[in-house]
Amino acid sequence: MRGVMKHGLTLLCILTPLAASAGDTLGKIRDSQTITFAYRETAPFSYTDENKQIVGYSIDMCLKIADAVKRELKLPNLKVAYVPVDSTTRFSSVIDGKADMECGSTTNNAERRTRVGFTVPNFFSSVRMIVKKGSDIKNWSDLRGKTIVITKSTTTIDLVNDRSNVRSLNIKVLEAKDDAESFSFVEQGKADAYAMDDVLLYSLRATAKTPSDFTVLGDPLSIEQYSLMFRKDDPAFKQLVDKEMVRMINEGDFQKIYSSWFTQPHGSKKVNMSMPMGYLLRDSLLYPSDKTAQ
Repeated sequence: MRGVMKHGLTLLCILTPLAASAGDTLGKIRDSQTITFAYRETAPFSYTDENKQIVGYSIDMCLKIADAVKRELKLPNLKVAYVPVDSTTRFSSVIDGKADMECGSTTNNAERRTRVGFTVPNFFSSVRMIVKKGSDIKNWSDLRGKTIVITKSTTTIDLVNDRSNVRSLNIKVLEAKDDAESFSFVEQGKADAYAMDDVLLYSLRATAKTPSDFTVLGDPLSIEQYSLMFRKDDPAFKQLVDKEMVRMINEGDFQKIYSSWFTQPHGSKKVNMSMPMGYLLRDSLLYPSDKTAQ
């Protein structure tokens, strides 16, 4: 494993050569002595817990990166600040410099890589849907003439519209401002189904008042590869981030963080997602790369 990790690190360093200067992001952090993370309410990746603390799987990884920045810049008192974003403003917050990284559940694809930079994937999810238990909906074809809700500015919208058009399903699509509102549409009967990455659906179901009232189902529409996001064309910052991600993988921190959020109880409600690491993520750790097939 260690030999493979060294190869992966070498590959990443070739892709992202060290710049002659610290770069905009590192310079900004040095001047302010603060690193700023954008987050949006998408448990278990990033969210506000009952103690009003920002926590989550992606947050834990970003905090490891903050430690790497602290070591690199020799800033023992480096502060961590957070800025809330939604599914639309997460991109502008990074591009415009309001946040140095976005720590959430953002899909890494070719179109987005023209605007922002990404780490190696830290999660793989598939697009499915959640419905009320007892619904006559078992798969996408059962949505003919029904109403589905999708979170605004997510990649799921195009996937559902494509399926509806190809199969002539005449699905009515509603857009909600965030994942919590989307799920509430199903809870309140405003929509027959909510389509999103399955891990978010399982998380929303796990925290519902009565989880057994809801079912996640449907053939996967696509595989979504989540990555942490930062500004594009900043090679010095990217190299630091890449090195830290590979170090986490090589030394087992990545796997420990995954286990703590997806296979063990966490939070005051002791929610357990019961989601062992899938083969796609496990295999991707053998040869870390920020490039994806999408």
